[in-house]
Amino acid sequence: MTKGTKAKTAKKGSAAKKPVSVSFSFDSSALVKKLLAAAPERAREVLIRRFGLGTDAARETLEAIGDRSSITRERVRQIEAAGLDAVRASKAFKEAKAAFVELSEYIHSLGVIVPEEELLLALGKDEKTRNRFRFLLVLDSSFFRERETNDFLSRWHIDAATAKSIHEALSRLYASLPDDEVISEGDLLDRFLDELKGVNDAYKNEEVMKRWLSLSKRIGSNPLGEWGRTTAPAIRIKGIRDYAYLAIKRHGEPMHFSEVAKTIGTLFSKKAHVATTHNELIKDPRFVLVGRGLYALTEWGYKPGVVRDVIRETLEKTGPMKKDEIIKQVKEARFVKDNTILVNLNDSRYFKRMKDGRYTAV
Repeated sequence: MTKGTKAKTAKKGSAAKKPVSVSFSFDSSALVKKLLAAAPERAREVLIRRFGLGTDAARETLEAIGDRSSITRERVRQIEAAGLDAVRASKAFKEAKAAFVELSEYIHSLGVIVPEEELLLALGKDEKTRNRFRFLLVLDSSFFRERETNDFLSRWHIDAATAKSIHEALSRLYASLPDDEVISEGDLLDRFLDELKGVNDAYKNEEVMKRWLSLSKRIGSNPLGEWGRTTAPAIRIKGIRDYAYLAIKRHGEPMHFSEVAKTIGTLFSKKAHVATTHNELIKDPRFVLVGRGLYALTEWGYKPGVVRDVIRETLEKTGPMKKDEIIKQVKEARFVKDNTILVNLNDSRYFKRMKDGRYTAV
């Protein structure tokens, strides 16, 4: 992908394309059964329970197995490790080499490093099948699992050097993003591409790059296809307020609360009652009431307050002004009629008309 080409043609709101369910030349059920037969009986039982390889797909913890067998958690771990080693040293494991190569090639086609949940969902349509592939991944040293951290989801990879480069590129990309602002998907992919200079060009396609982005817990996108830090208000979508923020931002100018509720329904397929939407807008400092039922975003430069407050702030900022100038200034901040401004301006408790016709705050 050349810089600024595919990135700019990405569809709004598009997400990383999930790998479709894959079919292998081998039968995972038969293969796992054959491999388990190579482990001692006690170890085999532990492996079956730990990986959910029996009739019950539930995977048991070391503690649960230990309690059932009246042995310690550590002893269960030792039996499990010995069972895995026995399988790895078996003839059945050596004969299964082609199957592991096939599995490795599949992960390679996904971009070398893949979020664990995404990979397992592609490998198996049901939990039992996913458990079998999880067992196969653990068995072969070609596959390496990295645990979930504050920065990344749990993931599997087949190349430590490439995985390290991806982790570092994602960290640099995160550091380059503004705290609260969002950018387009095209811009984000262009930035990410710049950070991937040490990675094989064969992987640099939009699908793989989005899959790598999905590894990060600190970078995310919203329903409008905008990207940023997951802590950014436009990315952290939790309820009606956040959907209202996106709706007004997309509209680009103040909206009536009833229109905001309607837009949330059409744009995000989220049910939003008009009254509820109005209440949420009132309580959130990201929104400013700028007219009868009209709300704008604080980030656009609007400040809270009634018309009187706007007049006072205008006069304190610029000094005494004539009536027409005040009306012009106030209407840039509030969607109100001229008469509403004049009624407030002529309230002698707050404003005074000078001899030259200009007004000043009391």
